[in-house]
Amino acid sequence: MADALHDQQFALSRHLRDPSVHPPPPGIEARRLAVYRDLFFNNIKNLLAGNFPVIRKTLGDDAWRMLVRQFYAEHRSRTPLFPEVAREFIRYLESRAGRDDSLPAWLRELAHYEWVELALQIADDTVPPHVPDGDLVAGEPVVSPFAWALAYQWPVHRIGPDYLPEAAPSEPTFLLVRRDAGHQVRFAAISPLVYRLMALLGEGGRSGGDALRQLAVEAGVEDLPAFVDQGGAMLSRMREEGTLLGTRP
Repeated sequence: MADALHDQQFALSRHLRDPSVHPPPPGIEARRLAVYRDLFFNNIKNLLAGNFPVIRKTLGDDAWRMLVRQFYAEHRSRTPLFPEVAREFIRYLESRAGRDDSLPAWLRELAHYEWVELALQIADDTVPPHVPDGDLVAGEPVVSPFAWALAYQWPVHRIGPDYLPEAAPSEPTFLLVRRDAGHQVRFAAISPLVYRLMALLGEGGRSGGDALRQLAVEAGVEDLPAFVDQGGAMLSRMREEGTLLGTRP
C-alpha cells in the first residue's frame, strides 16, 4: 500500500510539473487535475512575475509564460521556501547558459539585477562591530553588509521593452545597490574606480588610505596626495549614505 501511494504521489507531481510529457495517475477526475495544474503553475508564475517585472514586460506574456513553464517543468529547486524561488529561477537560467541560445543573452544578468532588490530587502546579515565616527583614511573602513557593488556585462539598469541591446557594450556596467535605514533599496551607477575601491575595502585588513593609495597605483595616478584627499572626501560621503558604517574598532 505504501509503495502504491508513493508511486501515485510521484506520478501526480510529475504530471503537475509537465502535463504534456507525463500522464496523470489513474483514478483522478480530469476536472480536479485541471484545478491543481492551474493552481500550482499560476502560483509560481505570479510569484515570479512579482520578482521579475521588467523581464515579464520585456519578453511579453507568451514568451514569459513559456519560460516559466520550462522552469517549472525542468528545474529541481534546492529549497521549498517561497522567498527563494526567485533565486532558483536564476539558477535555472544559469543552467541554460552555454547550452541554449534561444534566450536573450542579457536575460541572466537582468534576472540577477531584479533579484538583488528582493535579496537585500530580506537580508538579515549581522552588522559588524564598528566605530561610527572613526577616521576613514587612517582606520579600516567597515562596509555595510547591505551595500553591494555589482558588475554586469550588460547595461541591466536600462534594459526594458524600449531598449533591447543586441550586443554587449565594450565597457561593463558597475552598480552600487544598498538598503538604507528605511529598508528602501537604492541603485546607483558607479565608476570602475569606485567598484574597485569597494572590492579593496571588502577584503578588509587595510586602512582607507592604504586602499586609496593602492587604487592610485593601479590607476596610474601621478598626484598621489591629491588623490588620497579626494578619496577621503568620497569615503565620508559613502559613510553618510550608509555604504560605509564607520571603522573597525
